[in-house]
Amino acid sequence: MPRTRPPYPPEFHREAIRLVRASNEDHPIPRVANELGVSVETLRTWVKQDEIDESEREELTTEEKEELRRLRREVKPLRQEKEILRKATAFFARKEIGSR
Repeated sequence: MPRTRPPYPPEFHREAIRLVRASNEDHPIPRVANELGVSVETLRTWVKQDEIDESEREELTTEEKEELRRLRREVKPLRQEKEILRKATAFFARKEIGSR
């Protein structure tokens, strides 16, 4: 699904998270999101990921997610190459048996 607008700069993320954390309210995310013009869910996601990165939650950190994405991109062509080699091996094995 294509993004509807360019991503926010990291400084904007950090400032939005700081505003949420600095608030004395019980549920500051809706107010801060409205003030900054971002969706509540977007800001909630940023705050949650920051909590994960700061080891306040147990989930994949931003670095771990980036590494996972990178490794998945590396594995995909390797799996395709493996499948091609498997099929080529089977093809040549049949051809070898047929020529005997």
